[in-house]
Amino acid sequence: MRPVKAFALAFLAPLLLAQSAPRLVPDVSQRRIDIVYSFTGAELLLFGAILYPGGRLPTRDADIAIVIKGPAEPIVLREKQKVAGMWINADSARFRSVPSFYAIATSRPLNTLVDDRTAAVYELGVDNIQLSPASGKVPDEQRRLERGLVDLKRRAGLYAEEQDGVQISEGVLYRARIHLPARVPVGTYTAETFLLQGGRVVAGATREIAIEKSGFERYVAAAAADRAFLYGLFAVLVSLLLGWAGALLFRRLR
Repeated sequence: MRPVKAFALAFLAPLLLAQSAPRLVPDVSQRRIDIVYSFTGAELLLFGAILYPGGRLPTRDADIAIVIKGPAEPIVLREKQKVAGMWINADSARFRSVPSFYAIATSRPLNTLVDDRTAAVYELGVDNIQLSPASGKVPDEQRRLERGLVDLKRRAGLYAEEQDGVQISEGVLYRARIHLPARVPVGTYTAETFLLQGGRVVAGATREIAIEKSGFERYVAAAAADRAFLYGLFAVLVSLLLGWAGALLFRRLR
């Protein structure tokens, strides 16, 4: 009977552990954001609850990290240097897959929540984003260019960190606000919520957010993608017409 009991315990152990693990129920204030000509940015409210088995209250402090990622895109980064009074391209690096947007909000400073290895595995923090380089640079040079790319994204408002940006009530309810800038790229975004305890990720959940162009902006974007030649020709004709109208107006004002 002992081998049978041991086998039964080994089989039931994962189920018992799963039943004792907490679960996240996240949501977001807007599942779809439309970008129109007057779009100046948006503020997302991310909220939810931590469900513990049997409805019990938490016996230890829990922390939350929320990460919003935009669709990945390839990027060619060019570094400029001033030579003989002129700015020229001195170096470049290619990246196969770079998040177009990244923002993280945590209930406490990230370095007090998880170690460097866990942060790297779950891409927690701007410095832990996996950028997928494709240029074959030496490690030191690659890291320097990666830091430059991250700095450019930060200054554009597309990469951000909000320490102490998540509020937790009674150890069960949480909420956070994350700002989306006016220049946010379109596409499908993921909002990942992680429950952290004792330096480990013990639960996670994901929601999707669609950011799309709407109205005239959507028509222009679709025309540029589907009828590139006609769109380019129309843009040139409009430029010529505006230039001719400006020159005519200037002559009349003289």
